[in-house]
Amino acid sequence: MARSHASSPSPASAGPPGARAAGDDPRGTSAEEKNERINLPRPDYDAVDVLVVREPEQLRALADDLRAKIVVLLRERATSTTELAEKLQLPKGTVGHHVKVLEKAGLIRVVRTRKVRALTEKHYGRTARLFLFKGSDEADGGGVRDVAAASLRTAAEEMLPSVDGDRTTFAVLRIRLGDEDATRFMRRLDRLLSEFRKADDPAGEPYGLAVSLYKRAPDA
Repeated sequence: MARSHASSPSPASAGPPGARAAGDDPRGTSAEEKNERINLPRPDYDAVDVLVVREPEQLRALADDLRAKIVVLLRERATSTTELAEKLQLPKGTVGHHVKVLEKAGLIRVVRTRKVRALTEKHYGRTARLFLFKGSDEADGGGVRDVAAASLRTAAEEMLPSVDGDRTTFAVLRIRLGDEDATRFMRRLDRLLSEFRKADDPAGEPYGLAVSLYKRAPDA
């Protein structure tokens, strides 16, 4: 499976169970947790570390499956429209349209150019190494949900066929939680994401991790 994108992990606090470091707040989040640096893939172009994606135009742009794939392909290497079209096996005009949508939304930009015969070829990169998704009042919360749906579809397409000894696992659980338990599970997932990111090994096999703890409709 290809490595997935787009989550913001928080670290686990150090020390024995029940212990708190100096500066811990009463909610159990330590100063170390708040200040830990996140190791992000370093692309071959300059980009800021984090962009908070909350504008309706940005959320709509990333809710499209093809545009979500383009953003993933630009994660570590600047790429031209021609190269993207070859990787996606789609007409250059189709890919070019979606590239322009992402560029207009401020999610990708031209990071360098080169001369190809008499033409100038543009190479695109992301405007940030990590996108954090947040809804806005104008988007009415639906934008983040649409982005999550597109990301899960992309993850499903990345999954390789299951074979003996495969380490793929999948489950969807629906239960009811109190506020305290919901917060506890959210922090445990944050720690899992942090550990998963830190385990990244350039010489290892490609894996992906899709994680979501969400509040669902009562009748879902």
